[in-house]
Amino acid sequence: MILSFIEKGFDMSYVFPRHSRITVPLAKSASGCYITDKDGKKYFDGSGGAAVSCLGHGDSDVNEAIKKQISQIAFAHNSFFTSEPAEELAELLIKNSPTKIDKVYFVSGGSEAIEASIKLARQYFVERGEINKSNIIARRQSYHGNTLGALAVGGNELRRRPFSPILFKSNHIEPCFAFREKLDSESDFEYGQRSANFLEQEILKLGPETVMAFVAETVVGSTLGAVTAVDGYFKRIREICDKYEVLLILDEVMCGMGRTGNLFACEYEEISPDIVAIAKGLGGGYQPIGAMLCSKNIFDTISEGSGFFQHGHTYLGHPVACSAAKAVLNKIIQNKFPERVSKMGEQLMNQLRNKFSQNPFIGDIRGRGLFIGMEFVKNRDTNEAFDASIGFHKKFKASAFENGLICYPSGGTVDGQKGDHVLLAPPFIIEESHIDEMVLKLDKSLTDTINSIN
Repeated sequence: MILSFIEKGFDMSYVFPRHSRITVPLAKSASGCYITDKDGKKYFDGSGGAAVSCLGHGDSDVNEAIKKQISQIAFAHNSFFTSEPAEELAELLIKNSPTKIDKVYFVSGGSEAIEASIKLARQYFVERGEINKSNIIARRQSYHGNTLGALAVGGNELRRRPFSPILFKSNHIEPCFAFREKLDSESDFEYGQRSANFLEQEILKLGPETVMAFVAETVVGSTLGAVTAVDGYFKRIREICDKYEVLLILDEVMCGMGRTGNLFACEYEEISPDIVAIAKGLGGGYQPIGAMLCSKNIFDTISEGSGFFQHGHTYLGHPVACSAAKAVLNKIIQNKFPERVSKMGEQLMNQLRNKFSQNPFIGDIRGRGLFIGMEFVKNRDTNEAFDASIGFHKKFKASAFENGLICYPSGGTVDGQKGDHVLLAPPFIIEESHIDEMVLKLDKSLTDTINSIN
C-alpha cells in the first residue's frame, strides 16, 4: 500500500523512523491544503498533520517573515539577549489572551510547554513556602506530550504503559466524556457537575495542602477525538481550583490558536486558567515553537522571590521561530480566522452528520470549530467498540492515505485498550469544495476498512 524507499529510488535511509515496518512516501512539495509526494500523488491534509498546519502550506507571508528574520539574526541565546520577534509575539499573545494571563515563556513545542507548566507550578508553591504542594491531578484518557514529565501527567495508557516504571506518580480522575459516561437520567449540566466534582473528591483524598495543579485539555484531542466538555463543567472546575488553591493548567496545544473558533479554546468556557500551554497552530508548522503563558500573580511570585525560573532549553524564544509565529498569529487575528473556523466547522459538521449519522459503524460525531472527531463502533445500537485486535483505526488510516486523505485516527478511545476514532483538523483556509472532498474520501475509506475486516 505504501511504497518502500528502495522502490522510490533510495538504496537506504538512515533516518530513524516512527515505525520501522512502515515506510512512508517522500513529501516533495506542498501548497494550500495539499501535500504532494515524490511521484506526484496529492494528499488532502485533513488533519493539518497533527492539528498543526492551520494556515495550510506555502503561505507566502509567513515564508517572507522567516526569510527576512534569517537575514537579520537567526539565533541569539536568551540568557544573553532577547529579540524583537520574541518581544512582539509575546505582546500580541498577551493582548489577545484570557484575563489575568500576563507573561509568555517560549519553547519549541507542546511537550516542552507542558514541562515548563509543571515546573513553574511547583516552583510557584516552593517560593511561597508551601513545599508540600507537589501532587498533580489530571484526567484519564488525556494526552499532554511525550517527554517523561508530560507523559507522567497524561492519562493515555497506550503511550504510558512501556515507560510507567520511570514516570513520576500523578493522579487521574474521570474525563468529561458525555458520549460514554453520562447517565440516561442526567441532564448535560448535571453530568458536568458530577464529573467536575471528581476533582474535589480527589483533592480531598490527597489532602488540599499537597495538591499543586489540575491539568486538562480544554478540548480533548488525539486520545478521545475532539471531546468537548458539557456546559458548566469548566466553570465548576475553576471554582474547585480556587477553593483549594490549586493551579489550573489548560493544555491548548492542539485545540488553541483559533482551532475551535476562539483564539484560546477556554474563551468558549468563559474561564481563565492560571497557566496555559500552546503550540502546533502557533507556528502553523512553519517553525517549531510552543509557549507557556501564566498569570501575573505566578510571575510576580517568582520575580519577587528568587527571581529565577529554574528551567530552560537552548532554543527558548528562537528569533526565526518567533518571527514565523508572529506572522501566523497576525494572519489569524487580522483575517478573523476564528470566525471563519466556526463557519466552516459548522458546514463540515453538518456534512459529516448528513453522511454518517445513520451509518451503523459511526457512534458519535463531535467537536468544535475545525476540530472534529468521529468515533467508530461495531454496533451503533449499543455503541460497542471493535475488538482492539482488529486495529480498526490503523486500517482506516491506511485506507484514507491510499485514498489521498491525511487524517488522524487513534485507538484506545473507550478505556485505553478498546475503541477507535478519527480526528479531523483541516487548515483554516478550506473551502466548501474541500469539505466535499473530505467527506467523500472519509466515506470511501470507511467502506474500504469495513470490507477489509469482513
